Amino acid sequence: MQNSQLAVTVKDLEKKFGDFTAVNQINFEVKQGEIFGFLGPNGAGKSTTIRMLCGIYTPTSGSGSVGGFDIIKEQFKIKENIGYMSQKFSLYDDLTVEENIDFYSRIYNIPEKEREKRKDETIQLAGIEDFRKSLTGTLSGGWKQRLALGCAIIHKPKIIFLDEPTSGVDPITRANFWDIIKKMASAGRTIFVTTHYMDEAENCNRLVMIYHGTMIAMGSPEEMKTKIMKHEILEIVMPSAETWLEKVAALESIKETALFGINIHAVVYDAQKAVLDLKRLFDAQGLSGYSIHKIKASLEDVFVSLIEDYDAEHKEK
Repeated sequence: MQNSQLAVTVKDLEKKFGDFTAVNQINFEVKQGEIFGFLGPNGAGKSTTIRMLCGIYTPTSGSGSVGGFDIIKEQFKIKENIGYMSQKFSLYDDLTVEENIDFYSRIYNIPEKEREKRKDETIQLAGIEDFRKSLTGTLSGGWKQRLALGCAIIHKPKIIFLDEPTSGVDPITRANFWDIIKKMASAGRTIFVTTHYMDEAENCNRLVMIYHGTMIAMGSPEEMKTKIMKHEILEIVMPSAETWLEKVAALESIKETALFGINIHAVVYDAQKAVLDLKRLFDAQGLSGYSIHKIKASLEDVFVSLIEDYDAEHKEK
């Protein structure tokens, strides 16, 4: 029996294309009204998963439900009851903003007497009041994405799937787009969003990290950074950090390193020992003007560390 508190359930979900396993027996649940993030690099299996949940792909094996509907047996019902915005959501450049909204109102069979009201609500939600009569082709990428979101949810679905919704837009536009997502979630809608932007993932109530089609972690952003991250992080502030990356990584007390802006983040086995080793290295090289601090892990630190662990484990096999 479907738990009424759950919007999405997935059990041992798998998708193969020939010999290639795009999604490898994943399991998770999404609660109603939460922002649930699917985080991973390009090619990790994010879009394939979302397409199975939206009734676009049929799973190779496993099971799942969306809004109480079976993802294998009731794909048409799912499509009627969700909102779905992909990276390539189709807007018509030669139609005005209002004409695009009117078009999608008819696609989603919205009663004629409700269309004007829904159109006004959509324009207000997207914040595009000043562009009602503008040709869609003249809008910037950010405004087009807002319009695309409005068109995708004009039928007021309770569950909304957003597949890399802010790919290719500037940071300010991304932040504005996330304000809209949070507003929808606060109104009780469930948002399932895929992204490879770590800063966006901080906005989610819970996350799944996926890599090579495999779930490598699940939890809230805070749980990811405190409970799931098993190692300590040092931030090394120093001149020309990029030239020191290999030398720092070669120390036995350092598990892995990565550049974060102009600084180095080092994942370490024991922070106290690593600090001593780093100071010995820098002093022996005559380096001055550096500082070493233990810091809280970022989501990017967690993800890099988990990927390193995954690659090491599967390389051994």
